[in-house]
Amino acid sequence: MRQKQPEIALDESDIVILEELQKDCRQTVAQIAVKAKLSTSACHRRIKALEESGLITGYVARLSSKRLGYSIEFFVELSLATQAEGAFEEFEREVLKIPEVLECYLVGGQYDYLLRVIALDAEDYERILRQSISRLPGVTRIQSVLSLRTVKPSCGLPLR
Repeated sequence: MRQKQPEIALDESDIVILEELQKDCRQTVAQIAVKAKLSTSACHRRIKALEESGLITGYVARLSSKRLGYSIEFFVELSLATQAEGAFEEFEREVLKIPEVLECYLVGGQYDYLLRVIALDAEDYERILRQSISRLPGVTRIQSVLSLRTVKPSCGLPLR
C-alpha cells in the first residue's frame, strides 16, 4: 500500500533527523548530525525548520508506569445516548479532566469512543470506573478490556 505523500517535502537527512529524535530526543544535535551526514549547524537549522513547520510538535519523556505503581491498563469502549454535536463536545470536555484516561479516541463502529485507562490495581480501576468514567455525560454503554501486556509500544511514526 502506498503512503500518502507528506504535506512537507522531506529529504533523506530530514527523515534521519526525525527518526533519531523519535528514538531519543535527548541526543545532542552533534550526535544527530553525524547520523544524518550533516554539519552540526546545518542539522540544527533543519531541526528548527521542522519545529517551525509544525512537523515536530513537542518533546516528551516516557515514564515507567510500573515504577510509578500502575499495574494495569484497560481499553474502554463507550457509547453515548445521542449523536448530537453538543453531546460529543460535553463528553470530550469532561473526559479531559480524568487524569487516568491516557488517550481518548472518537471512533467509528459499534462504540463512539475508545479510552486507554491506567490504574494502580483492580480496586483502583473500579474506583475510576464508578466515580469518573460511568459519570461522564451521555454514557449509556461501557465495555472494558484488560490489557495483559504491551507487545509493541508506540515509539513514533513510520517515515519511510
